[in-house]
Amino acid sequence: MAEGQRMTAARGAVEEIMRSEHADVLRESVALVVREIMEAEVVEQIGAELGERAPETRSAQRNGYRSRRWDTRVGEIELAIPKLRSGSYFPSFLEPRKRSEQALVAVVQEAYVNGVSTRKVDRLVEQLGLRGMSKDQVSRLCRGLDEQVRVFRERELEGAHPYLWLDAKVERVREPGGVRQKALVLAYGVHETGRREVLGLDVGEAESEAFWREFLRSLRARGLRGVRLCVSDAHEGLRSAIGQVLGCPWQRCTVHFTRDMLGHVAKAQQPLVSGAIRQLFHAADGDEARERLAQVVDQLAAPAPKVAELLEAAEDDLLAFYAFPREHWSKLRSTNPLERVNREIGRRSDVIGIFPNNAALIRLAGALLLEQNDEWLVARRYLSQESLSVVAQTQPEHTYKEIAKEVTALAA
Repeated sequence: MAEGQRMTAARGAVEEIMRSEHADVLRESVALVVREIMEAEVVEQIGAELGERAPETRSAQRNGYRSRRWDTRVGEIELAIPKLRSGSYFPSFLEPRKRSEQALVAVVQEAYVNGVSTRKVDRLVEQLGLRGMSKDQVSRLCRGLDEQVRVFRERELEGAHPYLWLDAKVERVREPGGVRQKALVLAYGVHETGRREVLGLDVGEAESEAFWREFLRSLRARGLRGVRLCVSDAHEGLRSAIGQVLGCPWQRCTVHFTRDMLGHVAKAQQPLVSGAIRQLFHAADGDEARERLAQVVDQLAAPAPKVAELLEAAEDDLLAFYAFPREHWSKLRSTNPLERVNREIGRRSDVIGIFPNNAALIRLAGALLLEQNDEWLVARRYLSQESLSVVAQTQPEHTYKEIAKEVTALAA
């Protein structure tokens, strides 16, 4: 009966719209439809119509309405969203965007309204129906996202993080006088409980030692401790900064090293070189890996002398992961575990092309990393807590060879 009354009221509203010579029929029709959708969804959620006595099926009482503006292609519609005394209701047609999607839209809008967008951004504005946004509207959206990202970036780091990965991406940012390349630096870690965590991000002028040193010090100031191994590519100045600030062993990314070595030989020699280097990372233990490395250096001395020289010099950096528990090796020998996250950042930054400012770059990357961090917190452990407890008992100031002895003794 209540549903019949609702339909009768709806028909009356339609007739009223059609009779009015000043009504915006399309917008009013959309408003009517979404009002009925909300009413139907609330009825289904709480198990009772508005005003209906249904103690056996009703799960919650209504508590008035809250207003919300909804921008549509037919104009702005003022919604009256039902509130509940217990629980909450959110209309299905207003499915909230993920934080990362909001950030992407915010950066697109900011570039557009400030007149610094590319043709690619202009096309995206048209496709998303974002044309007509005011600077004030864009600023409000940006402020909300920036506050969330700021809290995330400045939060205190609790507990120990035995493993730390550092990476950097080059992005283009518009500044007065032109477009400059900036380094977006990222820090990920494995917490002592075995879960992955995004520890920090920042934007700098270049991947210099001074910039990396400042970034690592900011992590230490927020509580980063207990790092036993740092994994990264051979970024300029990074290794020195790790030694000065963290004082822990460094693992050079084996994937990037292998890729770099292929640039020193002819294409015909690349299968030989890559195959010889890869076997070093699948040895039974560190001693066997070092024996293999010596053999590979001898093997490549004649056909690829430059590779043999670089490989011999990088022995400690490439084989540091063997000092740690065996079940960690595949995770520690490269930065590949982070590639999916980096691809997601890259996919979104490709849409933008050129960021309007540093804040826009941090907003987009920070929102995406905040979501990734939330996923990691509820996902299964990346490494077992038991195996990490062995790593935590080693001495942080020891070299990887000394740590290897400690791990072996503690695991026995």
